[in-house]
Amino acid sequence: MRLHYPIEVMLTCVRWYVAYPLSLRQLEEMIAERGVAVDHSTIHRWAIKILPVLAAVCRRRKCPVGKSWRMDETYIKVAGQWKYLYRAVDKHGATVDFLLRAKRDHAAARAFFERAIGLHDVPEKITIDKSGANTAAIVSMQADSGLIIALRQSKYLNNIVEQDHRAIKRVTRPMLGFKTFRCARIIIAGIETMHMIRKAQLGDIKDQASSAANQFYSLAF
Repeated sequence: MRLHYPIEVMLTCVRWYVAYPLSLRQLEEMIAERGVAVDHSTIHRWAIKILPVLAAVCRRRKCPVGKSWRMDETYIKVAGQWKYLYRAVDKHGATVDFLLRAKRDHAAARAFFERAIGLHDVPEKITIDKSGANTAAIVSMQADSGLIIALRQSKYLNNIVEQDHRAIKRVTRPMLGFKTFRCARIIIAGIETMHMIRKAQLGDIKDQASSAANQFYSLAF
């Protein structure tokens, strides 16, 4: 990516985009007030280029989570159709993992669990709602690999992850849906990264009093 703008300007715009409920045109106006003329479409291109790098670094630096997970899925509109964002948090509200899928089925649920376990190892408990696909995914994993995981189905206990969805949906709402699945996956990963930073889930912080903004920027350096 050719840097016609200082990296600090690019990172600021990208952070604003994934941290706050703002449209790209609003970001264009805000950065113009700081004396920087940049088109909203350029800001979007910056996000698509930069966010995968920052999200990958965040995954490597992410703190361990608890062994009791709450898992649920929420809806994200992509190209005019609803897609499914699988998410899990531990009992303290720390984000375990997330995965955007085109379908809500056994294969999607299993892909999510395998990815989350690959990142954080096997949990002791997983709490889900009464989704048959999610149940089947866990049962099939246990049968295939001998994993021992206590499975609970409780709407009440899953309130913590359902409430956590709101932080993500609050930022995606002004975006009015995504044009492509690829863009949705990248932008959502950026939003989730910023959300985890706010929840103090980023490890290896030299300055523990560092702001969420500075922690986000530290992923690039």
